[in-house]
Amino acid sequence: MSLTLKIALIQSPMHWENPQKNRGMFEEKINAISKDVDLIILPEMFTTGFTMTPQNLDSSEGQKTVQWMQDLAIQKDTALVGSVVIQEGELYYNRLFFVYPDGTFKTYDKKHTFTLAGEDKVYKAGTERLTLEYKGFRICPLICYDLRFPVWARNTSDYDVLIYVANWPIRRINAWDTLLKARAIENMSYAVGVNCLGKDGLGYEYPGHSAVYDVLGEPLTYSEKEEVLYATLEKEHITTIREKLKFLEDRDDFNLKG
Repeated sequence: MSLTLKIALIQSPMHWENPQKNRGMFEEKINAISKDVDLIILPEMFTTGFTMTPQNLDSSEGQKTVQWMQDLAIQKDTALVGSVVIQEGELYYNRLFFVYPDGTFKTYDKKHTFTLAGEDKVYKAGTERLTLEYKGFRICPLICYDLRFPVWARNTSDYDVLIYVANWPIRRINAWDTLLKARAIENMSYAVGVNCLGKDGLGYEYPGHSAVYDVLGEPLTYSEKEEVLYATLEKEHITTIREKLKFLEDRDDFNLKG
């Protein structure tokens, strides 16, 4: 029997800079999931919205959210992934946590901080890409603005799934739709994108458009409303297409510096 990965994407508005309220809201949505899922995916900065004023938050909130993710992962026997504002000393990070069902986790700090919003002046950028294994799938989780940079997502490690958690505004949503599909096609992997909805505390509007694309760029699910989306990823789909269409073997050979 071929390996499968059952995923749930939570597309939702968020309460501006209110971690406690967001944790409660997302916990209700997670508790309402009746389907058997292996991985639940939350948006970027899912407890605060895309804030450039993290000093408004209590410094303990990041760790409270990590503990909340661990508790839920263990309780639901499923993995959770999403990004959170984390403070370490005087530094802030837009940090993604992939929490396994046993409560252990791996992290990724957003590499491409969004200079248009001044994120580069507030949050320290990461330097290392993360690829992890879960349920027989190799997964590469990234954050929002990373989507615009194909070299960073380039499939040199034969991963099976790209995940982007985001706060992507309506004004540039065509880029989100186009690039998410392109990342699936060029890397011959599933591409999963989870965006948020509604207006944030600064008045920016987010339209959803969360989606999952298969190895050929065909959509498995897509939505513009508040809901939980579901998709089943199949390992056999990846191996069959890659064996038939050996495009990855023809990729250019180069190394990144800096």
